[in-house]
Amino acid sequence: MRDPDRFRAAVGAWAAGGADAAAAATVARQVAGDGLTAVVLVEGVSDRCAVEALAERRDRDLAAEGVCVLPIGGAMGVARFLRILGAKGLALTVRGLCDEAEESFFRRGLEQAGMGVDLTRPEMEALGFHVCVADLEDELIRALGSTGVERVIAAEQDLTRFRVFQNQPAQRGRAVERQLRRFMGTMSGRKARYARALVRALDPARVPRPLDRLLADT
Repeated sequence: MRDPDRFRAAVGAWAAGGADAAAAATVARQVAGDGLTAVVLVEGVSDRCAVEALAERRDRDLAAEGVCVLPIGGAMGVARFLRILGAKGLALTVRGLCDEAEESFFRRGLEQAGMGVDLTRPEMEALGFHVCVADLEDELIRALGSTGVERVIAAEQDLTRFRVFQNQPAQRGRAVERQLRRFMGTMSGRKARYARALVRALDPARVPRPLDRLLADT
């Protein structure tokens, strides 16, 4: 697949509806015809960065394999994307990753797409849709441990900033794991940057199960 960014933009406009939806659908079909076989639905850009970083570590070129990781801007619209991409739309293989708090949206979307009834989490996993507890950042922090995450922060030249952040009144007394999660979301682009950096720092034997299984299923 030569142009995953164009596909992502077209599908996003198609799912949004409005006057441009028909034209966006035409573009999406054209780009999908250039070797696209599977789409991985994730909630945001940082999730996409983590999936792609793990693929790179495993010497996989997702675009060359015909796989596109597609952030959908939150879980509430997942049913629309499943309609567009699934058997009644572009007929692509669809996989997914979501946070625990958004699991119900993904479950309902799958059920509305005719992929099951009253799906359990293991049944969702069997369909290739995996749930992070509580979210992907939490999974990565647990996998690395707070000391390991701080080593990554130091390598990213952010350790002094993190120490200042820890000393803010709102952060004092909080567990360091909560401080780390909050710190990563305090600046535009930081969450995505750390998603890549944390995945690259993982021991191969400690890749969080949802991320590991998602890539294995794709």
